[in-house]
Amino acid sequence: MHEPDIAYVALGSNLGDRAAHLGRARVALAALRASRILVESEIEETAPIGPAGQGPYLNQMVALETTLAPLSLLDALHDIERAAGRVRAERWGPRTLDLDIVSFGGRPMTDPRLTIPHPELPRRDFWRREVAELDARLAERASAERASGEVAPP
Repeated sequence: MHEPDIAYVALGSNLGDRAAHLGRARVALAALRASRILVESEIEETAPIGPAGQGPYLNQMVALETTLAPLSLLDALHDIERAAGRVRAERWGPRTLDLDIVSFGGRPMTDPRLTIPHPELPRRDFWRREVAELDARLAERASAERASGEVAPP
């Protein structure tokens, strides 16, 4: 097992009980093997991206500390989406749950299944706000840990 990395994972939902889908996703992410949520962004409602006629999304991002490799994390995210009833029928179509790896350990990656940083990051203002929020919360957490000499709980 290698040292843990920090992955920024975006959560989104625009079908059904959107808040409950995000809540269950956070629980499932925290339960992943060798992983824990360090900090979370606020939840915000945004207009849908993609085909017309969709309802608004609830979006959030979490900083997930994990020893999973990027593609293993991607597989786990797809499992969580399927458990939430996600059906991949239409690109950018409505969904119960959408989980995206936005960044992973600060390193780029290009694979047929996964590109990091996420290629849509420059076009999604709400993701950039959430990344900035996570960066600030992680910095506050690190400062608190240094001041106390202890590791802050997740």
